[in-house]
Amino acid sequence: MFNTLSKSQKSPLLLSIMISAAFAVSACSSPSSESTDDTAAAAENTTGTATDAATPAADNKLDTKFLTIATGGASGPYNIIGTALSEVYVKNFGVNSKTQTTGASVENVNLLTKGKVDMVLALSDVVTDAVRGENNFDQPISNIQQIAVLFPNVVQIVTTQKSGIKNIEDLRGKRIAVGDQGSGTEVNARTLLEGFGITYDDVTVDYLGFAEAADGMKAGKVEAAFFSSGLPNSSLMELEQGLDLQLISVNQDKLKEIIASKPYFKTFEIPAGTYGNAEAVPTAAIMNALLVSSDLSENDGYKLTKALFENLDGLKTAHQAANDISLETANVGMVAPIHPGAKKFYDEQAAK
Repeated sequence: MFNTLSKSQKSPLLLSIMISAAFAVSACSSPSSESTDDTAAAAENTTGTATDAATPAADNKLDTKFLTIATGGASGPYNIIGTALSEVYVKNFGVNSKTQTTGASVENVNLLTKGKVDMVLALSDVVTDAVRGENNFDQPISNIQQIAVLFPNVVQIVTTQKSGIKNIEDLRGKRIAVGDQGSGTEVNARTLLEGFGITYDDVTVDYLGFAEAADGMKAGKVEAAFFSSGLPNSSLMELEQGLDLQLISVNQDKLKEIIASKPYFKTFEIPAGTYGNAEAVPTAAIMNALLVSSDLSENDGYKLTKALFENLDGLKTAHQAANDISLETANVGMVAPIHPGAKKFYDEQAAK
C-alpha cells in the first residue's frame, strides 16, 4: 500500500519542492529575456537606429537632428557623391541624413533657400546668379553659405560621328538636348551658346536630363546633347557602348573671352580614352559648390566640413570625380559667403 508521511515530515518536503520550483521558473525565464533583448537590438540595427556601441559621443553630435542633401539625377555624380557624404554624416554623428534626387543646381538652391533641404550641391555659375539675383533668380538670395569648392563639372557636348558636327558653331540649326530646364547643365549650355553667338532661337531645344538625352541620341531624335558633370558621366559611358560617339570641342581662345565676364568658367580638357576618344578634347568646366543654410550653427558647419575632408577617400571610392576635391583648393574661388564653421576649419588647417 501507499506510504504515508507524518505532518512533521510533510512540511520540510513541501518547502523543498517550492524552492526547487522557484529556481526552475527562474532558469527557464532568463534565456527568454535575453532573447527578447537581442531581438530588439537586432530590430534597431535593421531600421538604422544606432545602438549604444555605435552611438557617437555627446560631444560629437550635431545641433541639428536632420540633414537632407539635395543632389541631382539618380545616376549622376551629384547623387553618388552626395549619398556617400550622407553616409559619412550618419556614421560620424548619428544624424538622420538622406539624399534627395532633384533637377540639380537651380532647383537645389531654391530648395535650400526655402528651408526644404539642409545641404546642396550646385554649380558655381548658378550660385553666382542666385547671390546676384540674375537669370533664374528674381532677387538676390542671402540665406545660403558655402562650405567647400568641390570638383569641376565638365561640359561634355556629344554628337554622333556621322553628324558632321565638330564644334559649337556647328550646332546652329540643330536639335539639341540642353539638360533639364533650369538645371546647371541647361544654364551652362545657354551661357556657352550665347558666348559663341548662338541663342535658343537659332537651335531646336529639348529639355532632357542625362538619361533622357542619351535615349534621345540612341533613337536619333536629337543631334547633339550637353552633359555637365564630373568625369566620367555614367549615361555617356552607356551611350558609348552602342553609338559612334563624337565629343564636340570648345574653342579655348573664344572660351577665354567668355571667362573675362564669366569667371566661374575655366578651360579644361577631357582626357583621351574617357569615352573612347583617341585624343584629349578641349572644353569648359565650372567648379561645383557645397552649400548650406546660413541658419546652420557654426558648430555644425565646422564638424560637417571637417568630416568631409577626413573621409575624402570614401567619396573617391564612390565616384572618381571626387578625386578632384582637395583641401588645398576647397576655399579658393568661393562664389557665396563662406559659412563661419567652414572658415574656422580652414583657418585651423592654414595655421598648422
